[in-house]
Amino acid sequence: MNRTDVTFDSAGILLAGHLYLPSPAVPDAASGPLPAIVVGHPGTGVKEQTAGTYAARLAEQGFATLAFDAAYQGESGGTPRGLEDPAHRVEDLKAAVSFLTTRPEVDADRIGMLGICASGGYGIAATAGDHRVRALATVSGVDVGRQFREGADGAQPPAVVQGMLDAAAAARTAEARGEGTGMFPVFPETAEEARAAGGRHGFEGFEYYRTERGAHPRSAKEFTWSSVDRIATSDQLRFVGMIAPRPLLLVQGTEAVTKHMGTLAFADAREPKELHWVEGASHVDLYDKPEFVGPVVEKLTAFFAEGLAGV
Repeated sequence: MNRTDVTFDSAGILLAGHLYLPSPAVPDAASGPLPAIVVGHPGTGVKEQTAGTYAARLAEQGFATLAFDAAYQGESGGTPRGLEDPAHRVEDLKAAVSFLTTRPEVDADRIGMLGICASGGYGIAATAGDHRVRALATVSGVDVGRQFREGADGAQPPAVVQGMLDAAAAARTAEARGEGTGMFPVFPETAEEARAAGGRHGFEGFEYYRTERGAHPRSAKEFTWSSVDRIATSDQLRFVGMIAPRPLLLVQGTEAVTKHMGTLAFADAREPKELHWVEGASHVDLYDKPEFVGPVVEKLTAFFAEGLAGV
């Protein structure tokens, strides 16, 4: 497997990515243009974390894969830094597809997409509107708009997001008056605070992003307050029914707090579709734990091999 640093444009913003190609030792890797997969990272993530893990593993199976940093984050361009804009995140995924169509190593008619966590929802929106994407898979996929409105478990009181929207409005006014860009922390300061605020799910997110388990210096530690109203009024699952007749695979852990979002997406999707359960896995377990990632990669390999077999 070979990795190359690449850049490409997304609506005027230069994105930084890693293009993974299978080594010549992989069967069929040298026989012509390859099927390719765009791999989107979770919210706050960067290409060097779980997106890179999956991209590298899938390249070992004979696919060309592209992991990249979202606009305003990681090594990609865009200001203000730390902006999470669902509309641009969807555009980033489409721009990644456009980039792959220009690569001589890639068969432009055999491009799929893999969305992890937030990019699962963004991937649904991107695939629904971009017929160049021939197959979509998600791992621990979530709709970040729904998560902000209802909480990861769907039980958040409505007052929580209303309070955040109040703060976002005040921050926009302050910025208009020249008082700078308002930011809020994505994670609590300590593991104890993370566990108290979000239970197992909150602690696992903290553990992955803020400890040596998965931390990376460029992953987002805070978002702009102007991200909040953008996220809260977005709906990534709305158009899942438009993906058919292209195949859809949703991979969820049976212990994931967010698993109900996969169930909702599956119910609204049309055939061909599959909801694949990983027994005993939480949301974040599917990011990096070998006992879960290995079998999921096998499932993804079979899915994309069939879905991108030819047109």
